[in-house]
Amino acid sequence: MGELIAILSGKGGTGKTSVCAGLAEALALQDKTVLCIDCDVGLRNLDIALGLSQIGTLSFQDICSGNYTLDQAARHSVYPGLSFLTAPVNCTPDEVDKEAFGEMLQQARQLFDYVLLDAPAGIEVGFQLSAAYADRVILVTSADPAAIRDASRASDVLEAMGKKNVRMILNRVNEKMISAMGITVDDIMDQSGLPLLGLVPEDENVPLAAAFRQPLLGYEKKGAAAACKRIAKRIQGNFVPVKLK
Repeated sequence: MGELIAILSGKGGTGKTSVCAGLAEALALQDKTVLCIDCDVGLRNLDIALGLSQIGTLSFQDICSGNYTLDQAARHSVYPGLSFLTAPVNCTPDEVDKEAFGEMLQQARQLFDYVLLDAPAGIEVGFQLSAAYADRVILVTSADPAAIRDASRASDVLEAMGKKNVRMILNRVNEKMISAMGITVDDIMDQSGLPLLGLVPEDENVPLAAAFRQPLLGYEKKGAAAACKRIAKRIQGNFVPVKLK
C-alpha cells in the first residue's frame, strides 16, 4: 500500500511547489510510482513546476465526481512512473467534498507507491484537507524569519491535528545570507520545532526550468535537483547524509 505525503508551508514564497515537483520527479527516477496532486484550489501552479503546463490534465475534482478514474490521470512524458492531477478552478476549497477526496486518496494508495499532496500555503482549509489524510507531512520553509515563524505555527496546528510524522525541508538556502543573519540550521530547527529532512540550495535553475517548461530534474543535475534526489532517498528510508552540495 502506498504512502500519502502532504507537502506544506506556513508561508507563501518558500518554494514548496518546486520542492514537491522535484521530489516527485526524483522518486519516479528511482523507480517508484508517484501520483502528484495539486491541492491549491483556484491557484494551481504545480503543472508548471512539473513541466506539464502545455498538456491537458484532469483535476482531482474530476476523479472525486466519479466521471473519471485514477488511471486516466495525466502521465508524465519524461518520467513514466509519475502521474498528475491538477487542482480544480471552478470551486472553492470549502466546496471540496472531503469524503470523496478521502476515498480518492485511498484508491490512490492501491495504485501508487507515493501520493504527494501539494497544499496551498497557510493553515486554512486546503492545508488541513491535505494534512488530514497524510501519513507523513513535510513542511517547507526558508531562512526568512517570517517563514520560520509561520512554519512553527503550522507545526503547532499539525500537532493539534495529531500528526506525528512531520519533518522540515529548509529550501532556498543561501549560506552567505544565513551567515550574515547570524543564524544556523540548528537555530532554524529550534525555532520551528521540527526535525530536518533535508536542505535545498538557492538555485537560479529552478525558475529557469519553469520558464522553459521543463521539469527541474531534466533541466539540471546539480543544485536543487541533486538535493531533491537525496531527500527522495531519505523518504524511502535510505541513509543519506544531510548536506547542501
